[in-house]
Amino acid sequence: MLSMLHILPLRNAFSALIVTLLLMLPTLAYAKEGSAFELTKELKAEGFSGTVRVAYHGRVTYQRSFGLADRTFAVPIDSRTRFHIASITKLFTSVLVLRLVEQGKVELDAPFQRYLPGYPGQGAEQVTVRQLLGHMSGLPQFDTVTSFDAAIAEGLPNYQQWRSPKQLLQICCSNGLAARPGERFDYNNADYIVLGHLIEAVTGLSYAEALDQQILRPADLRNTAMAQWSQPTPWLARTYFRRPGGTVFENELPFFWENSYAAGGLYSSVDDIARFSDAVFAGRLLSPDSLAQLLKPAGDEYGLGLWSYSFVRRGIRYGVAKRPGSIMGANTMLYRLPDEGLSIVILANSNAVDLDILAQRLAEAALDGKKIL
Repeated sequence: MLSMLHILPLRNAFSALIVTLLLMLPTLAYAKEGSAFELTKELKAEGFSGTVRVAYHGRVTYQRSFGLADRTFAVPIDSRTRFHIASITKLFTSVLVLRLVEQGKVELDAPFQRYLPGYPGQGAEQVTVRQLLGHMSGLPQFDTVTSFDAAIAEGLPNYQQWRSPKQLLQICCSNGLAARPGERFDYNNADYIVLGHLIEAVTGLSYAEALDQQILRPADLRNTAMAQWSQPTPWLARTYFRRPGGTVFENELPFFWENSYAAGGLYSSVDDIARFSDAVFAGRLLSPDSLAQLLKPAGDEYGLGLWSYSFVRRGIRYGVAKRPGSIMGANTMLYRLPDEGLSIVILANSNAVDLDILAQRLAEAALDGKKIL
C-alpha cells in the first residue's frame, strides 16, 4: 500500500506512515490559494501515468487520463485502459466475505477452521474470520523482501514462480503463529490468501467464479477480473517503476499476478472501481449492518479490508474510507468520504506520484469548493 513494494510488511501506525511519505516520497506542489486546483499541469510535470476520477454529490467533476499504457509502443492511456489494482482486490474480497455472512454461510467471529478443516498450519482453531479481514490474525508474514534492491538481488520467489492457490496456502500457512491472534495489527497478504480459500470452500466455486457471482455481475462490472499469465488481457496497462530518487522508468520485475490471488490479483478500470464503490457505499452490495462492520476501525485505523479514519478540515471532522493498492509500478487508490458523497478513484501504472497525498489533496480541494482543472 504505502511502501515501495505493496508486498512488504506494513507495521507502523497510519499517521507515522503519512509523515514518512511526506518526507521521503515524491510529492506534488501544494495547490495555490484560490478557486481552482490546477491538477492537470502538476500531474504532467510529475510524469504521472494513469487516470484520475473525482465525483462529488453524484456528478463527475474531473476525469482525465495521462501517459502511456505501453511505453514500448507508445500506447496512450484512455478511458478503455484496464489497470492492475493490487490491494484494492482486498476490498472486493472483504465485501464478498461479508455477503456470505449476510447469507448465513460464514460467521465473522467463528474460527476459520470451521470452513477450512484441512488448513495446513497452526492457529486455525484460534484465528477468527474477522481477524483475517482486519490483519489481526498473527499469521506469519507472506512477504519478507525489505527493499527494491533486495528484490533485484534475491528475487521474489512467491511471485516469480507460478503458484496455484493451494500451493500459496502451503507456502504461507504451514508454520506456527507469529503473534497471538488479536494482539496486534500486521498487514499481511497471507490473511487474504486464507480468505480466498475460505470463499472457495464455502461456495464450492473458484475465487474468480464466486467473485463474478457475488459482485461483478450484481454490480455490472465488465472490465474487472483476475489477471492470468496464460490469458493476455486487452487494454491492460503494463507497469513501470522509478527507483527512489531516480528519473528513469524501468520495466516491472517479472511477476505472476495470479500469485497475488485474493490479496491483489485483480485488474479493473476506473469506471468499474467507481461503480463498485458506489454499489458498496449505497447499500446495493452490503446491508447497513455489514457496511458498518466494514468501516469499524480496529488496529491501525483499519476496518475489514480498508482504512477507516477521520480528519478535521476548517473545524469540521470528515470520515474517510480508503483502500490503496501498490505493487511496485501498479499504484491505485479508492478514496471516499461516505457522508459527503465524495468519491476519488486513481489508477496508475507507475509510482511517479504518491497517491495517498494526491487523494487527500483532491478531497480537501473538493471540500473547499475549488474547481479541479
